[in-house]
Amino acid sequence: MDYDSLSEFEAVVWDLDGTLVRLSVDWDTVASDVTEVFQTAGIDVSDIDLWEMLNLASKRGIRDEVETVISRHERRGARAADRLTHADDVGNIAPQEGVCSLNCEAACKIALQTQEIDVHVTAVTGRDTVETQKPDPSPLLHTLDQLSVDPDTAVFIGDSPRDETTAKRADVAFRYAETVTR
Repeated sequence: MDYDSLSEFEAVVWDLDGTLVRLSVDWDTVASDVTEVFQTAGIDVSDIDLWEMLNLASKRGIRDEVETVISRHERRGARAADRLTHADDVGNIAPQEGVCSLNCEAACKIALQTQEIDVHVTAVTGRDTVETQKPDPSPLLHTLDQLSVDPDTAVFIGDSPRDETTAKRADVAFRYAETVTR
């Protein structure tokens, strides 16, 4: 599938990490640092992954502390992110373009600015922009609302089953980044 096949859409919403850039983040180190936050709070998280820890943090009242740790790593990683192929085409696909990411909003904006593509992106929704995260449809729908486009006139381009599920739940067309070419 080439970009011309996307011409029917009024808006393209991109995932960030793995689609436009690859954040320079050691996720094992992030998980270890987040585990320390839980240990300090006396909560055992030895059997759950980082994203489950984030959800648990909300339930246990330590979301802000956990979010601070994760977002610090993401912001640093955004400054050193590797540019991926699709970043070269941001601003050339549809009249409106946005980003919807599981990364924090600040990291998204830093990565877009560092790659000098921020001027083409009208809306950015990160993990901390709305109350829920992907695969909940709210972040994607929020992005589309910021772009002032209807879900049926947009396409979400991402790199993971979580992105695909998000699009399906939002009733938005979806394409895997690896299937879209110039």
